[in-house]
Amino acid sequence: MYNVRSKIATDFIDNEEILETIKYAENNKNNRILIDKILCKARLMKGISHREAAVLLECTLQDKNEEIYALAKEIKEKFYGNRIVMFAPLYLSNYCINGCTYCPYHHGNKHIARKKLSQEDIKREVIALQDLGHKRLALETGEDPIYSPIEYVLESIKTIYSIKHKNGAIRRVNVNIAATSVENYKKLKEVGIGTYILFQETYNKEQYEILHPTGPKHNYEYHTEAMDRAMEGGIDDVGLGVLFGLNMYRYDFIGLLMHAEHLEASMGVGPHTISVPRIRPADDINPNDFENAISDEIFSKIVAALRIAVPYTGLIISTRESQKTREKLLELGISQISGASCTSVGGYAEKEDENSAQFEVNDTRTLDEIVSWLIDKEHIPSFCTACYREGRTGDRFMNLIKTGKIANCCGPNALLTLKEYLNDYASTETKRKGGKFILKELNKLENIEVKKMIEDRLTEIDKGIRDFRI
Repeated sequence: MYNVRSKIATDFIDNEEILETIKYAENNKNNRILIDKILCKARLMKGISHREAAVLLECTLQDKNEEIYALAKEIKEKFYGNRIVMFAPLYLSNYCINGCTYCPYHHGNKHIARKKLSQEDIKREVIALQDLGHKRLALETGEDPIYSPIEYVLESIKTIYSIKHKNGAIRRVNVNIAATSVENYKKLKEVGIGTYILFQETYNKEQYEILHPTGPKHNYEYHTEAMDRAMEGGIDDVGLGVLFGLNMYRYDFIGLLMHAEHLEASMGVGPHTISVPRIRPADDINPNDFENAISDEIFSKIVAALRIAVPYTGLIISTRESQKTREKLLELGISQISGASCTSVGGYAEKEDENSAQFEVNDTRTLDEIVSWLIDKEHIPSFCTACYREGRTGDRFMNLIKTGKIANCCGPNALLTLKEYLNDYASTETKRKGGKFILKELNKLENIEVKKMIEDRLTEIDKGIRDFRI
């Protein structure tokens, strides 16, 4: 039976509750009275339930869908403004003992080049990433107790934080590794992890076990309960996600929100981020082998409905998606994107000839091109990591964002980090347009004291001083 506070995976992700919710949404997809009631509640910008969100996702009324998209944009602008946080993935190893049928890292794949970065390799990769302008990384690695034990991940994080090259520094390391123990999560916390990220892939237990036929990841319960253990281990910020296309999107959309509700109810704070990847071509993987691929239209609706349901949660989209898709979704709720991503083990310092990629990149632009594009669209490319380093994580971050006070920090910090990027890494044209854009955004600041402080710090950045933060 469904129990949002239970620590048992099949209680807080209850199959019957999801199936009933799907049926409820289908039966009410043209119910104007109910949809208006849900939208009225949503306009309070405090979130809506998984069942209410499912109705909005299923809605087929054109005028109401336009309202849903407009509200998603309004909520995004209220809580996140026009800031877009930038990051890059760093793949440490693609050795894996799992048999995941949708991932080229699966242990049965004999085509892919198996690789593991040494600490010297990591230094070279991080310097290359710093030279691009990145300040925030997401570590990725396959699950293998020999090639990528927790000790290797911990050492790698320490190495990354230790590297200071010219004006470069990685200031936040988020980690996407396999479900592990409370003790190991405590170790990750001790070395300064940012967000712990773990994709559920699909919340359908039966389908999950089919997709993960062998290896530790086959254990649905252990995997699904990982976020509880991570938070028990002291990690404040956790990131959820599913791989859309593996299972019926309605089921996973609802499961994703039920998981968020569970963390809020049982741990006191919901997910810091939610990622929305779609399955992509990769070595030994053909997306056409999966019957649940979703269209761009449905994908847009998912993002909009998520933004309305969890207004305080960051939404992430990667370079799996094209420039056109990412451009559209930025308006509907996305607040973080990757840029100039390499999904191979190695490849930032020196382009790899051998195939070790996890998936095909669809947006292949350089970081400078993406920064320039965001500025053209009047988004602030933000390399900010201030909240993490100022202790504004977990419930402290959520309290600030729910009250709207976070904007007093995020907007100014985003401008300062953009200024750093322009001075240190940007092309001449991007630096020119970016400078004008910063002045324009600066004039929007209503607090005279904050505006003066930012003006002074922008001047200091021109003098070579770095890493200001509010």
